[in-house]
Amino acid sequence: MSHHHPSHSFPAPCIIDFGIIVNAEDMKRILNDLGRVRYIHTLDGNLESEGEGWIVEVFNDPSQATIVVNRSLYLNVQSFDYLQLQRSQKQEAYFDLIQDRRCLRLIPITYSSPIPDNNSNLDAAALEAMVTQVLAAKWDMQLDDEDDCPF
Repeated sequence: MSHHHPSHSFPAPCIIDFGIIVNAEDMKRILNDLGRVRYIHTLDGNLESEGEGWIVEVFNDPSQATIVVNRSLYLNVQSFDYLQLQRSQKQEAYFDLIQDRRCLRLIPITYSSPIPDNNSNLDAAALEAMVTQVLAAKWDMQLDDEDDCPF
């Protein structure tokens, strides 16, 4: 016979659109989905730098730095105390990474937004189609190589 013991633990947090994330793994999951962002770095409320870039890597390692350089963001969740989810007056989501008096605000840039860039703007479907074509060509080449093999 089994006995049900009431659990005194609290349910996992549920955060929808607004809130503060302190768990490093939750922070990683959120940041990994952002892709291209506009960033604003402030210290003591003063603007230090701003720009646009791609989130290249999100990791959790106390021995490595968060680095923002050359339009690339390498984000270490250990560099921040928490991540705050917010919405602008236009109801667009943005993400504040907070560490003491430092704030790194990340504002996602959607594919429909005009992005001043010399690179061509590819949507996900076009990119997927190109990858499919490259893989199909590679498989065809491998099949051709197997046909040429005398064994």
